[in-house]
Amino acid sequence: MHVLALLCAVLVITFEQLVQWKYGAAGLLGLLLLTAGIKANRPGVSSAGAVLLALLVTRPAL
Repeated sequence: MHVLALLCAVLVITFEQLVQWKYGAAGLLGLLLLTAGIKANRPGVSSAGAVLLALLVTRPAL
């Protein structure tokens, strides 16, 4: 049980670092809004985070 919780925590932290590295602070903010909205059962907050992440992913490369 503890190994599974540790593995999940490592996976989440790795994913957060990857998002921050690739998309910067805006990506981290979008991920934070998305997860906080889901945990708090607030569809408006989670939708804002999902839209922010979608805009970051689909922006044209310069």
